[in-house]
Amino acid sequence: MAIKNKKLQRRDSIRKRIRKIVKGTAGRPRMSVYRSNKQIYVQLIDDLEGKTLVMASSREEGIIEKEGSKIEQAQMVGKLIAEKAKAAGIEEVVFDRGGYLYHGRVKSLAEAARNGGLKF
Repeated sequence: MAIKNKKLQRRDSIRKRIRKIVKGTAGRPRMSVYRSNKQIYVQLIDDLEGKTLVMASSREEGIIEKEGSKIEQAQMVGKLIAEKAKAAGIEEVVFDRGGYLYHGRVKSLAEAARNGGLKF
């Protein structure tokens, strides 16, 4: 139990360190990533208003029905968030990895969003 708490405390301190620097606006929202053991979620957030502008997750209908690895699901979520952002008129974002390492699912989501047309 103590190891789990240490890991959570470490991730939380990294997340706070990132959030001191990364701020989202309406013109350039913060792209926040949350990854659980099974799913991955991403939101575009305007921190000045405190509102979520666009969100996507691996639990949405087009993604959850397809079989594949978690990395492939993260790539599909990245493409989906890029499409939704373009529909909302958002082209530039600030990436917030949420304390996770830029590796694996987080990296594949970010690269897919970049390939989909988001700039960060």
